[in-house]
Amino acid sequence: MKDVSVIIINYNTSKYTLKCIASVFEYTDASISFEVIVVDNNSTSEDYNYLKENMPNKPNVSLTRSIINTGFGGGNMHGAQLANGKYLLFLNNDAFLKNDCLSILLKFMDALPKAGVATAQNYDGKGNHVVSFDHNKGIRKLILGRSFLEKNFPKQHPKRKQEYTNPVSVNFVNGAFMFFKTEVFANAGGFDTNIFLYFEEMDICYRLQKLGYKSYLVPEAKITHHQGASTGTSKVISKEGLISHMYVIKKNYSYLKYLFIKYYYCLTFIIKPKKWFMLNTILRGAPLSDSLKQSQKITFIK
Repeated sequence: MKDVSVIIINYNTSKYTLKCIASVFEYTDASISFEVIVVDNNSTSEDYNYLKENMPNKPNVSLTRSIINTGFGGGNMHGAQLANGKYLLFLNNDAFLKNDCLSILLKFMDALPKAGVATAQNYDGKGNHVVSFDHNKGIRKLILGRSFLEKNFPKQHPKRKQEYTNPVSVNFVNGAFMFFKTEVFANAGGFDTNIFLYFEEMDICYRLQKLGYKSYLVPEAKITHHQGASTGTSKVISKEGLISHMYVIKKNYSYLKYLFIKYYYCLTFIIKPKKWFMLNTILRGAPLSDSLKQSQKITFIK
């Protein structure tokens, strides 16, 4: 068994993936046994073949391909089936290690039996600190805002924009870097593959909490995250985020809470013209049938 299985999804961004893999080898101490599992989530033939041809020729690196884009959760679960590590690191391909994150988090997680998942402190491409965790996106957050919650309830809502020096317990960690105990990840059921993109981390961290585990930011571990490089931004992506959020709320919380948040969005979208493109989606309850997952097609490499 390896110490850590690093799982990376590639989707039409093979150059980022190769840099990501290189950063794992560059910064991981030789005493750590690890494997890198790359899951290509139905990229174009050109991108996949470029990745395949330039993959490091190392025994602990493997590449597998899905013939359909299964999204963030599905792609990571594909990789998890092939993993043989005591720990699992789900690493975005646009997130590059800045130091020996694997050693740091192995030590941290081994020392805390109730630590279910941990993330590293995030920095952007210019070296500026960026947020590495978030608060559950429920009624209080929507109405009162993050700043109010962080000021008045700092224990439950630590400041997101603060650059920390010591580990801090958080609601949910950044999905770009999620370091799990494999056994705990399995007990929680892994990622919910009904979710195509976004809010997977909020969902699984909530389920970990229900099992008595905590989520942590461990700021000693550091990564550079080129946020959005792996997914891009568009109205379609924004709609997908809304669909995922409403699914997670309906799944994990009361139906009254789901209804409140639904009608809150309806009202706010009406008065914000830039949000009108999502109004029809939320009026219909942001159903999973509208998800990008439903439009994916099988593609074989030529």
